[in-house]
Amino acid sequence: MISKLLPKKNGAVLRAVGIAVLMTVVVLGITMCAPAAEEAPAVEEGATLAILHFSVIEGTTWSGAHDRAGKRLAEKYPNVDYAFREEVGPDLTNPYAEEMIADGADIVIGNAEFMGMPLKDIADKYPDVYFGSIIASDLTTKQNFIRLFPRQYQALYLEGLIAGALTETGSIGIVSAFPSVQVIRRQNGFILGVQDAAELLGKDINIYVKYVGDWYLPTEERDIAETLITQYDVDVITQQTDSGSPLDVASEHGIWFIGKDMDIVGFYGWSDTDTVAVSFDTRWEVLYDHMITEFLAGEKNPETVLYLGMNDSIVLADGTEIPTVDIMNDNKVGVDAISPAALPLIPAEIVSLVEERRAQMIDGDWDPFEMHAFISNGTGLDLTDTPVPPEGTEVKPANKMQTDEWLLSLFNFDLAGVTVLE
Repeated sequence: MISKLLPKKNGAVLRAVGIAVLMTVVVLGITMCAPAAEEAPAVEEGATLAILHFSVIEGTTWSGAHDRAGKRLAEKYPNVDYAFREEVGPDLTNPYAEEMIADGADIVIGNAEFMGMPLKDIADKYPDVYFGSIIASDLTTKQNFIRLFPRQYQALYLEGLIAGALTETGSIGIVSAFPSVQVIRRQNGFILGVQDAAELLGKDINIYVKYVGDWYLPTEERDIAETLITQYDVDVITQQTDSGSPLDVASEHGIWFIGKDMDIVGFYGWSDTDTVAVSFDTRWEVLYDHMITEFLAGEKNPETVLYLGMNDSIVLADGTEIPTVDIMNDNKVGVDAISPAALPLIPAEIVSLVEERRAQMIDGDWDPFEMHAFISNGTGLDLTDTPVPPEGTEVKPANKMQTDEWLLSLFNFDLAGVTVLE
């Protein structure tokens, strides 16, 4: 069941009662026919997943992907319901959460850190409820306050390989929200992919980043996309923002667009593969499924930091297995997701590398953040006690993996080779 307001659990109760009655009849029958009877298995109770979306759902890739996750889980599990609220700011997080808990919510998620963090303040009040919040950089947890984020940088690396192969002007643009660990980390995955493609193909590629100031500012995003194309000769553009404006501008100028968060062609019908070279698709259901599984098992000490990647997956109701993140376009995945119009423009060695690295990441045998050195660009976001390293500083050597905690909370600098525009 899916509901904007919280669904009541009458259906789950009736299912449980029906199963219990059936088991009683079966057990009685066995008792009459055999000298000894096995104990009836315990009836598994259900759960309601409630997601508080910081934005509207329709027309957004971020909240749209979370909403799709809730619906897929409700389809997968007959004893799991999905409820939601849209446009929830931090002042409304806890009032809405408590209202939904009163109506039966068992797992309550804030789908952005700024409005999910207040949930920690009511976690102790509801010890039987799981609370969850997306990680931007804060890693605060409690016994029942869970933090989560997908390793989107893995799919972004693959996108970077494709973008680096497609550019003819040698200029790639990123319309970005604002400097934060979450944004910088994801951009760095893309940057590494572009740079690997440039090295393999002998190209000189400039990557330009310009910040909008927030996640959803369609007019400003459009203006920045126009600036990147007209003033910096960008012929491949992507975004770390949430509106469709950069895609619109790419279509109007006839340049390639690289999508984020969802398969925007296949799920939303935005534009087509003549403009969208590839997107990465985030399956939040893999992370929520982990929480649901632990909740249904009665786990009182669930895992409190979930940072899942391409080697983690879920089997959907239709039997399809999907990893946490993947490249996707027009309902196709992997190298098949590369636009049919773009594919002939991409050298075979890049297509092969995309296929190889994707397979290695799904198997858990390779990771761009492990294999590459981290050299600071000298730009980023100063954190308390963690300033941006000076330009040229090697923060991490190649063939070493930083801890999840470091990647999630302290990766505050751009990698060398990017130009951050004022």
